[in-house]
Amino acid sequence: MQHSKAGVKMHDGAVEEEEGDEEQLEELLAPGPPPGAQRLLVVHPAVKWGSKKPQLTTAELQMAEAVALINTLHNWTVLDKIILSTKTPDKKFIFGKGNFQFLTEKIKGLPHITAVFLNIERLSALTKKELEDAWGVTVFDRNTVVLHIFRCNARTKEAKLQIALAEIPLLRTNLKNEMSHLDQQRGGSRYIMGSGETFMEMQYRLLKEKEFKIRNALEKLRRKRSVLRTQRRRREFPVISVMGYTNCGKTTLIKALTGDEGLQPQDQLFATLDITAHAGYLPSHLAVIYVDTIGFLSELPHDLIESFSATLEDVAYSDLIVHVRDISHPETVLQKATVLSVLKNLNLPSHLLDSVVEVHNKVDLIERYQSPETNAIAVSALLGYGLEELKGEIERTVLKTTGKNILTIKVNLAGPQLSWLYKEATVQEVDVMPEDGTASVKVIISNSALGKYKKLFPQ
Repeated sequence: MQHSKAGVKMHDGAVEEEEGDEEQLEELLAPGPPPGAQRLLVVHPAVKWGSKKPQLTTAELQMAEAVALINTLHNWTVLDKIILSTKTPDKKFIFGKGNFQFLTEKIKGLPHITAVFLNIERLSALTKKELEDAWGVTVFDRNTVVLHIFRCNARTKEAKLQIALAEIPLLRTNLKNEMSHLDQQRGGSRYIMGSGETFMEMQYRLLKEKEFKIRNALEKLRRKRSVLRTQRRRREFPVISVMGYTNCGKTTLIKALTGDEGLQPQDQLFATLDITAHAGYLPSHLAVIYVDTIGFLSELPHDLIESFSATLEDVAYSDLIVHVRDISHPETVLQKATVLSVLKNLNLPSHLLDSVVEVHNKVDLIERYQSPETNAIAVSALLGYGLEELKGEIERTVLKTTGKNILTIKVNLAGPQLSWLYKEATVQEVDVMPEDGTASVKVIISNSALGKYKKLFPQ
């Protein structure tokens, strides 16, 4: 983890592996397909009626997010985009006969495109094959595009392993598709050199073994992070997890709260994949750790959330969650619902969910912003507006949830109390009274340390 002011440096997800594990990890982290340049037509199937019609968004906003996803990728370019209505998004060809014919003709009339991005969560292997045969280009769904963005942005071994784990279901589907195609061509599976195992069975077994190795490697990293977490607890730094929809301004806010110049916020989706931590101070000079987490996305495939649960489990051990919203975004209500839905699925302790501090960020983009929610704090992380109020609210909540107290204790300067307080608590001010050899000491002290102090130094 990286700490800016407290002078401590740790890496939760980037713990160095023992040399013996290196080769095995490198094998598991085999790169995906070479990125290459792609020129795309983005197609959004719009459901305009029935139970599948989205409630909190519009087709135009969903298209804007699809385009933003593609723009995140280096060398990927959107050449054209189209919104087409459909009654049957889960049928084989996605669209009705007329719209499918129209789309096919449009694709044939765009000779420069190399792929189509169909903005649905996941295409079945059969649908993907049928569409690629009909259109003559590669077809991507949201799952494939998001996975590719993750793969390009992953920095630590842990993030790369989590992506490798998330790719397993995709590899299984591809294998199934490939084998059914081969079977059609040659009329049945062949056994491998009398082993009694078909080629497909062998491929499934290898895939299962790879999944087992990845889960083992992730478990080792998780255990190491658990040790770091214990060390952090011993130091008693309160931990604040900063969460929100992707590109809501989490990193910019953490930079503003901590003054960490090493942080370089980026205006793109999923700029943060690995959890990083940064030290800062609250108004009472209490040192805290702000943890920057992965951003959320609507319709984020379940496999991806599950794969990143190892990273997100750190949130369960934090003392406070700060939920950052881009209040200038037209879909801010849907984005809030998405984040809260993921938080509920993480099985977090109820006290953590009940004490979430909600931040309305980017208010500089809205003229005379008035929050409709009384408990939310309006800020502009970019311009520094509202940060003192936010720090005050974070401090109040952290003191309450961690059982810390801000007290003034009278000590005898001839005794060991003052040095004990410096060691076991956060000393804020010392007001010396030389005439009677005492001092009034303002401290931040935990309930457990206060109990020890009273026992050691009864008044």
